[in-house]
Amino acid sequence: MATLEDLGVSAFINIVSAIAFLLLFAVMRIQPINDRVYFPKWYTSGGRTSPRRGSGGRGVGRFVNLNLWTYLTFLNWMPGALRMSQAEIIQHAGLDSAVYLRIYILGLKIFVPMTILALAFLIPVNVSGGTLFNLRKEIVSSDIDKLSISNVSPGSQRFWVHLLMEYLFTAWTCYVLYKEYDNVAFMRLHFLASQHRRVDQFTVVVRNVPHVSGHSISESVEQFFQRNHPDHYLGHQAVYNANKFAKLVRQKERLQNWLDYNMLKFERHPGKRPTRKKGFLGLCGERVDSIDYYREKISELDKKIASERQRVLKDPKAVMPVAFVTFDSRWGAAVCAQTQQSRNPTRWLTDWAPEPRDVYWRNLAIPFVSLSIRRLIISILVFALVFFYMIPIAFVQSLANLEGLEKVAPFLRRVIEIKVIKSFLQGFLPGLALKIFLYILPTVLMIMSKVEGYLSISSLERRAAAKYYYFMLVNVFLGSIVTGTAFEQLYSFLHQSPTQIPRTIGVSIPMKATFFMTYIMVDGWAGIASEILRLKPLVIYHLKNMFLVKTERDREKAMDPGSIGLPETLPTLQLYFLLGLVYAVVTPLLLPFILVFFAFAFLVYRHQITNVYNQEYESAGAFWPHVHGRIIASLLISQLLLLGLLSTKKAANSTPLLIILPVLTIWFHKYCKSRFEPAFRKYPLEEAMEKDMMERASEPNLNLKAYLADAYLHPIFRSIEDVETGEVRVDKGQSYMSSPTRSEFSSSSPQYVYHYEIEP
Repeated sequence: MATLEDLGVSAFINIVSAIAFLLLFAVMRIQPINDRVYFPKWYTSGGRTSPRRGSGGRGVGRFVNLNLWTYLTFLNWMPGALRMSQAEIIQHAGLDSAVYLRIYILGLKIFVPMTILALAFLIPVNVSGGTLFNLRKEIVSSDIDKLSISNVSPGSQRFWVHLLMEYLFTAWTCYVLYKEYDNVAFMRLHFLASQHRRVDQFTVVVRNVPHVSGHSISESVEQFFQRNHPDHYLGHQAVYNANKFAKLVRQKERLQNWLDYNMLKFERHPGKRPTRKKGFLGLCGERVDSIDYYREKISELDKKIASERQRVLKDPKAVMPVAFVTFDSRWGAAVCAQTQQSRNPTRWLTDWAPEPRDVYWRNLAIPFVSLSIRRLIISILVFALVFFYMIPIAFVQSLANLEGLEKVAPFLRRVIEIKVIKSFLQGFLPGLALKIFLYILPTVLMIMSKVEGYLSISSLERRAAAKYYYFMLVNVFLGSIVTGTAFEQLYSFLHQSPTQIPRTIGVSIPMKATFFMTYIMVDGWAGIASEILRLKPLVIYHLKNMFLVKTERDREKAMDPGSIGLPETLPTLQLYFLLGLVYAVVTPLLLPFILVFFAFAFLVYRHQITNVYNQEYESAGAFWPHVHGRIIASLLISQLLLLGLLSTKKAANSTPLLIILPVLTIWFHKYCKSRFEPAFRKYPLEEAMEKDMMERASEPNLNLKAYLADAYLHPIFRSIEDVETGEVRVDKGQSYMSSPTRSEFSSSSPQYVYHYEIEP
């Protein structure tokens, strides 16, 4: 069991690591050669077109900052990160980013008063308890246990203080949650109302369109909505399978990139035209002019693309049973999206269309039955993954209790008992090992969510975040507390009364406080400091710049600013809320570690959102109800586990009074859910009508049909240079859609493009 000395070793290692990361970041960020790695947001938004150079803009100054004064002001990034107001953050990075930052502020609002009260009242009560109560003789206590509830003797009247604090902490947490939910709901509605015009407010996605003999899918959609929504139906965009078309578009993009590269070479050396060989990979065959070669190849490919496009549009088998339906008003779209369209609830399924950047194209045409089967299978797989992952987690936890390891493997005792090694193994290694085990999980869980068939990237990320949260709850929290292998834990839970589970887990909580302190230091201190350094993107960018970058387009792709990463960061944040709420009464010493995390992470992520991340979609804070719900779940868990712990302490007078707390907490959650959640799930008809009337008054001659015509065209159409065909209009100048990525078309699953039925 880790002691204060072991905790000190861990704190020293992590603080030194965090400081080293921050110093290295302060030096690397001011180098002109790294400007696109640490400020990609400004390049993407057009706020910066070239690196800021140090003194001596030529020669070495193009790559290395030679201005010594800037090295003395290496901490100026901190006030810079706080310079933008919340309104400016919303305008600069979107509402999702602003709401995400409010989670860290919420953590500070909750835990600062709790920390002050806990340190002022609970620790003196625990220290003066005078008795270190051990449930089993073989359990070895540490100095930290003397600061926890474990040091209060059974049956003591001091437990009334813990009970009172649990009530105060619950009341304060609920109050802050209510105020924050109210603020975020207001921000969301205000953000949506202040948008001049969003295409997704006029558009509904329709799935499971039934096949009618003698009619195409497009004709069926038009007839159905003209009959059932005659006053507001405007048009629709059918969905087509276009795998081969997407492949040709990718080929053209690669050839165009090579053409741009060779033209740049010719501009630098006008007297010498670049050449290449016509054979395999340019290694053999006749040598020809490179510029003429690529122009000829692109011309041939343009003809194939045009031919393939016409084939797709005329092939009835390429049409998928899904469409985007547009309405002439927000009110009409709201009515359609929020009502049942058919007697058969499995057909004509309507929902709000995600914004164009948020659409996950591959999942649009999955049948209703297939969706149900997919989600059942994924639920089973997630359950299996959670419990099988307990095996490595249990091994990691054995490192935190070396006494047990010495009993199993006595031959290791000589090595383990060396003071430095023992402190390292107990104080630092468990948290680091757990962090490594969790590294690959978000990617795996995101793949599972994609298989489930959700239509938008934001929905996929929220589902992946939910899976990761359940995993963290069972493995990192419960799995770290309860000893034994995965199967022993499962067997134990299945063969005991459900009322005994909180008691069993509650008994183990104080003993694992030191492990969670080391985990917070590794993940929340050093880990956050490494986040701002961006070491992996830095190395990848320079490798690409050396070997792959040929044109400015390649350089933009190499920047790869990334996004916040909600599937990973949200569950991690929720774990810290859980740890803080559970240990606030049990082991208050853990709370300062939580506070350092929230303050430091807020500063780092504010800097990253301002300068680095480029969120690929805007959901207007749609993830907030999940954050609220999981903090409520953390409150319930803390109350039940404290109830189980006090039941072992023979606090018969005070323990029954805890039973009312979960009831009140659940009532509070239901009230907040009914009061605020509709703002995140539905669009009020009253507000939709008001917005429509204001828009008609200000723009009476607006051609809404022309505005919405190609809003949901697939990104592959955006890269086609010819702007009109007989049936599909493609406006290359409109960059509302994101450009396609290499992974978008990497698999053999069907790709989808959109066709808008316009009047001749």
